[in-house]
Amino acid sequence: MITEPRIPDPDGFYAALLAAHEGRSEAQSADLNARLVLLLANQCADQDVLLACIRAAAEEEPTTTTDDHHTP
Repeated sequence: MITEPRIPDPDGFYAALLAAHEGRSEAQSADLNARLVLLLANQCADQDVLLACIRAAAEEEPTTTTDDHHTP
């Protein structure tokens, strides 16, 4: 599992991700995220790497904020 940043334009990617969520309800954003995860997982296509990524993501503690603004 590669954990070093490799996206050539991370700010541009994040801006595009935020733009894809604009105007969507929380449920629609969750659906978009689920579809995106599946599409990206298919690009990887390595079951062992995908399972390692699931484990790594599950270990992360979500940040608690008092802000009601939801971002992906």
